[in-house]
Amino acid sequence: MAISKNRQRIKYIVSDFIIANISWLLLNIYRFNLIACFQFPDIRSYLLSEREIQIQILVPLLWLGIYYYSGYYNSPVHRSRLQELKSTLLSVEIGTLIVFFVAIMNDLPYKYSIFYKLIAAMFCIQFVLTYSMRAIITQRMMSKVHSRQFGEKTIIIGAGKRAQQLEEELKNYPMGVGCLIEGFVDIQQEPRTIEDERILGTWTDVEQIINEKGIESIIVAPDSRDERKLFDLLNGLYKYNLPIRVIAGKYSILSRAVKMSSVYASPMIQLTGDNMSEGQKNIKKTLDILGALFFLILLSPLFLYLIYRIKREEKGSVFYRQERIGYRGRAFTIIKFRTMNTRAEEDGVPLLSSDDDERITPLGRIMRKYRLDELPQFWNILKGEMSFVGPRPERKYFVDKIIEKAPYYCLIYGVKPGLTSWATVKNGYANTMDKMIERLKYDIIYLESRSLTVDIKILFYTVKTILAGQGI
Repeated sequence: MAISKNRQRIKYIVSDFIIANISWLLLNIYRFNLIACFQFPDIRSYLLSEREIQIQILVPLLWLGIYYYSGYYNSPVHRSRLQELKSTLLSVEIGTLIVFFVAIMNDLPYKYSIFYKLIAAMFCIQFVLTYSMRAIITQRMMSKVHSRQFGEKTIIIGAGKRAQQLEEELKNYPMGVGCLIEGFVDIQQEPRTIEDERILGTWTDVEQIINEKGIESIIVAPDSRDERKLFDLLNGLYKYNLPIRVIAGKYSILSRAVKMSSVYASPMIQLTGDNMSEGQKNIKKTLDILGALFFLILLSPLFLYLIYRIKREEKGSVFYRQERIGYRGRAFTIIKFRTMNTRAEEDGVPLLSSDDDERITPLGRIMRKYRLDELPQFWNILKGEMSFVGPRPERKYFVDKIIEKAPYYCLIYGVKPGLTSWATVKNGYANTMDKMIERLKYDIIYLESRSLTVDIKILFYTVKTILAGQGI
């Protein structure tokens, strides 16, 4: 049976919400005995007072927010018990301090040592009850996974010896590991060793197989160790927005670009992830939305001025819309202020710009120098198509050319493209194919070290570059 991630996530959320309510109620009883008993005649009148009712509603919601930004709900199925313990401990520590300053700091105890007692009590009650309930839910789920009652519906790309060996290892392992192998996809590049009845189709049938079987994850296990052939397969899989794993092998780029994981049998390389923690991903997503909305409002006068100047300089569209390849290899429409004349690429052939490009208008040259042409991409960020920091997206025409020389380009599909990137800060605009490939190296390194701290540094240097007028 397939695991419902949303159902499992709801279990944790509901459990945490109920526990947060119970924990705060217990703490309030303790608070009454320490402080409020001098202000209220009995505990009933204290608990039913207007302020305490409001806080009883607010505090559990605050705890859910803290747990969300800890990243706890991002991956509700595949859990490490040790990681769950660490995550709960850290989030309760931080949450205890936040709740103290929000809801308890205004209390007036007869001595300040009572504050320490309240902090200690809140931490102990919240942690013990929260972790206990989480551990019970996780244990029940893991028991079903280990008994092979639950698991992700998985297909294996490949029908040769390596694919067969992987399935045998998964079957022979004494416990289930969360993968329910639905069948195999024959890529027709290797001798088939899998029985015909286990073959779901060929490479051209992948999309139909995923839709009909309700596939939830993909394992790539070709016999060939050729990196170019492997990346040809991966380039066609990212668009399905499913977890992709590859059996570890002598893949130099993969082994340095992404984390290794294990399914107890053959070690796996998890491709659809990066080194940024789940909590930081949630914070980054929120900051992207709030930041984009803030700058769209703040810079609206500048937008109006540039619109006026562009229309005055040359008739035609103010905005330049172009299809780019972004997250999971999906196409989206990027928006820029038009910096070239309306005759640019009129023959339909994509061209890279250069410093002395005659197609660039006088105003366009100024906008490019200070990267003002990129400002409308705040709308792409607000829509969730881009982030403030991430690999710069390219047109499919150039993506195909890059892949011919650097087939590992698909690795950057694991994160959203960015308004700016480390590669852009280091190399500026990529106006040649060699610069594009050089930029890709910086993007891969960024994936290895991605964090909020790194993003902030990149944004700092981007602002510095813009103020210095070094955008081109």
